[in-house]
Amino acid sequence: MKATGCWCVCCRFMNKPASANRRYQPTCHEHAANCYTHALLVVPAALGVVLLQRLSHTGWERLTACVYGLGLCALFLVSTVFHFITWKMSHLSRSLEQCFHMCDRVVIYFFIAASYTPWLNLRDLDPPAACMRWLVWLMAAAGSFYVFNYHEKYKLVELVFYLTMGFFPASAVMFMNNTEGLWELLYGGCIYCTGIIFFKSDGVIPFAHAIWHVFVALAAAVHYYAIWKYLYTPANRRHTCRA
Repeated sequence: MKATGCWCVCCRFMNKPASANRRYQPTCHEHAANCYTHALLVVPAALGVVLLQRLSHTGWERLTACVYGLGLCALFLVSTVFHFITWKMSHLSRSLEQCFHMCDRVVIYFFIAASYTPWLNLRDLDPPAACMRWLVWLMAAAGSFYVFNYHEKYKLVELVFYLTMGFFPASAVMFMNNTEGLWELLYGGCIYCTGIIFFKSDGVIPFAHAIWHVFVALAAAVHYYAIWKYLYTPANRRHTCRA
């Protein structure tokens, strides 16, 4: 009887898990949490980009900050728009919701590439590792192609793609001549990986996707701190390369 009562309470905040290769349908409370957890980060992300631009001394640094900033802001903005549409406007246009869901998935690939870009652009790399500057964007393009052709069909494959995209470029970054900031990159990566538990727990843990958003925000903040401290502050700029 107690277990039944607990489940009824959970039902107010969580629906049952989705069937195979179907998208989970959040409750109204979950929709709100999904939307606000990233909406509140759009302005801070934009301000963070402005700060990096102000700290940039060369065109290459400004371009790198712009690429990273676009990826960071796009992640939170597209996520917010998608969750708002599914929450408030899904009854108006199912195709619009589907379009933004794909965009929400695609932007993750480009966010990962953008997050690596400051390290690949502003640190001295050996010639083989320097190729990762372009390979990481080819991987993002390949991931986007997969989303537009196999969206929601093979969820486990998509998760493997994200993990590969997240860890493979680290093989170049970990062997930089200057290793300052690697611990922060590792901490951020661990936070992302921990958050995946909640990313895959819709219908099992109430507000699982919103909790995943919080983990994304924390990991992104750790990585931003590392980029700001080790690549853009005057005390550490002497260690960056001048491409």
